[in-house]
Amino acid sequence: MIIDTHCHVYKSEMEDAEEIIMQAADNDIHLILNGTDLQSNREVLNLADKYDNVHAALGYYYTLADKITDEDISLLDEQLYNDNVVAVGEIGLDYYHGNDNKERQIELFEKMLDLAENHDLPVIVHSRKAMQDTFDVLKNHDVVGSLHCYQGSAEMALQFTKLGFHIGVGGPVTNTHNKKTKKTVKSIDIRHILVETDSPYLPPQEKRGETNTPLNIIYVISKIAEELDLKEEEVIKTTAENAKKLFRLNI
Repeated sequence: MIIDTHCHVYKSEMEDAEEIIMQAADNDIHLILNGTDLQSNREVLNLADKYDNVHAALGYYYTLADKITDEDISLLDEQLYNDNVVAVGEIGLDYYHGNDNKERQIELFEKMLDLAENHDLPVIVHSRKAMQDTFDVLKNHDVVGSLHCYQGSAEMALQFTKLGFHIGVGGPVTNTHNKKTKKTVKSIDIRHILVETDSPYLPPQEKRGETNTPLNIIYVISKIAEELDLKEEEVIKTTAENAKKLFRLNI
């Protein structure tokens, strides 16, 4: 069993989402689908109810920092009671295009973390050009989770693992020139690594220019195995166990 801990396989992102989900099931791949807004959260819940290999993560993305209302927060609070929900996510901070609304991003992030605490759920965190702020916010909350598509230093990754976080590794690790992610993989214990695709985004180098799907997760697994001098089967087994423990998956 392989567990893709972060992907966006639903119709608003991928027209053939349900076909892809069934293909994943045929290959014994379980998916944690991450919602980011009102529409995708609804889609994720519907798919998790329909398919045994789909598990739901719900949240509001940083792009909504200036738009989310108290009513929206209340709706998400209700949705998190659904038995198919295994995490709050995708949530987090992103200063790639600037940090003019930094405080509002942090405010929304804090609200998402409060919900996670209240529901005793792990979180799936997006952090881009905001690693220190992400760390500073998380250390003040009683949450664990994953750093999706981790882009920070190996040294910072170790600090996150001490907070109880796992490091999400996806397509970028296959990039020949991506020494930073490879260093991170080698620096942390494999018990803190999760595999993901971020489908339909971030395809592995072998599929560059194509729409990414969970079936491409094998390229991520292969590269991690190569970097750690392990068999692919061992990477599959350990990362699946990591995911099952973190997200409390009874599969």
